[in-house]
Amino acid sequence: MKMVGSLIVFRGKNIRRTIHNDEWWFSVEDIVAALTGSINAKDYIKKMRKRDLVLNSNWGTICPP
Repeated sequence: MKMVGSLIVFRGKNIRRTIHNDEWWFSVEDIVAALTGSINAKDYIKKMRKRDLVLNSNWGTICPP
């Protein structure tokens, strides 16, 4: 298993990423911050999970907070 970490810039924001099994994996927190302009992306995600029960029910299987 080879993992290489790197940063990319999107809209002036750094987004963490890594390659795993020939697929790019990106940081959800960084993407939410870049797309929403939120100062506190963790809080934004927490509120989004409260509003969307389907997202919240599967969140732990997608990625831990």
